[in-house]
Amino acid sequence: MLKNDTFLRACRKEPTDFTPVWIMRQAGRYMKEYRAIRKRVGFLEMCKTPELVAEATLLPIDILGVDAAILFSDILIPVEAMGMEVCFTEKGGPVFLNPIRTESQIQGLSIPGPSESKERMPFIADSIRLILRALDKRVPLIGFSGAPFTLATYMIEGETSKNFTWIKRVMYTEPALLHNLLDQIAITVIHYLDMQIEAGVHAVQLFDTWAGSLSPDDYKEFALPYVEKVIRGIDRRGCPLILFANGVSSLLEYMGNSGADVVGLDWRIDIGDAGKRVGDRVALQGNLDPCVLYAEPSVIRRHVKSILGKHGRGPGHIFNLGHGILPDTPVDHAKALVEIVHEESK
Repeated sequence: MLKNDTFLRACRKEPTDFTPVWIMRQAGRYMKEYRAIRKRVGFLEMCKTPELVAEATLLPIDILGVDAAILFSDILIPVEAMGMEVCFTEKGGPVFLNPIRTESQIQGLSIPGPSESKERMPFIADSIRLILRALDKRVPLIGFSGAPFTLATYMIEGETSKNFTWIKRVMYTEPALLHNLLDQIAITVIHYLDMQIEAGVHAVQLFDTWAGSLSPDDYKEFALPYVEKVIRGIDRRGCPLILFANGVSSLLEYMGNSGADVVGLDWRIDIGDAGKRVGDRVALQGNLDPCVLYAEPSVIRRHVKSILGKHGRGPGHIFNLGHGILPDTPVDHAKALVEIVHEESK
């Protein structure tokens, strides 16, 4: 039994005494304790060192008082396990040295099955077990993966992109090639999330960060089917599943019908309107603009009250930002956010 299971009850649309809150990228550069760890090791080494993963994962629990922990890792870990070489630059983000552009490159990928996932990424399950022991049932632990389209975007673009020209070039000129890649990624993600669930996470989130770059028709063809394949394919064992996309407005109904338990919203959509559009099919997560946390607590409180009021007092709301917390966010403001959500939702 968890000492605080409010997050899980909200995922299941069960009544809660207050609105639970956690923050995407809640263990990150805005915390001096995190920066101290990163001074000692590179990012990828940190992700593969269970003791450091556990230390980073627990920082927001101890410092902010959030209602859920999320495994400290990176969405590209399973892509590396498929055989792609990735490096992380300090400012430019992830870079693939040989981005996918041809059918022969796809054929050269290796899909890690259940046993191979454990062999190639043993640090994931080891980290989860360490975290669970350290959490001592205080709050749930969330596992996660990138969704197939978002992972394919990185693999084809070779780095973070603004215009997504390479993946859309492939999408429109060689759609069969992209479908083949997406199918392989989906199978990899299924085994990857199964490994996390088996190790003990209480919920999982699929980050389809770049799905909002697609038109509704292209989303229905190239992103949604592979999200649905993952959701159908994983052995949930009662774990709620959250589906997040950045640029969700035109995709909301499709996401609500995907089989996910929770839909994560960015800040560009009114949460009250989102609730009307998806009805009671799913819980909602979100959706404060991360930049609001630059403001003083009185301003943060005003925006929190607005979001809580628009959602209403009914069950099924997890408070979060509409995207990851920004690196120069004042820690005291993040802590104030958690306190304000708890105060205003009781």
